[in-house]
Amino acid sequence: MIKCKVCKTQFRGRADKVFCSVKCKNTYHKKLRYASVQSAIRINEYLKRNHGILLEQLGKNKAQVKIYRNVLSDKKFRFKYHTHTHVNKAGKTFHYLYDLAWMEFSDDEVLIVRSRKHN
Repeated sequence: MIKCKVCKTQFRGRADKVFCSVKCKNTYHKKLRYASVQSAIRINEYLKRNHGILLEQLGKNKAQVKIYRNVLSDKKFRFKYHTHTHVNKAGKTFHYLYDLAWMEFSDDEVLIVRSRKHN
């Protein structure tokens, strides 16, 4: 006897069968998709908030600004959420957030830069 992954009822079937019915199979995959979408929505909210915080610090006309890390921390900036990273020739890691980037220094300072537009 095999136990259904969703409703836990026992049923007979192939050894590799996981669900007792199509309904249980659909329920399982629907919940899986929902969890995935909710996670993506939450992460995208973090990214948008981080971008707004960086933009606020950088201003409209500046190409770069150096600030203390605690200024970002106080505004609830989430350092772990960014779109990608880049290591330059000097070995410095830039954390990108769409069109903005930041680089952390060892003395608790952060350099925020507006990335150049690529045509």
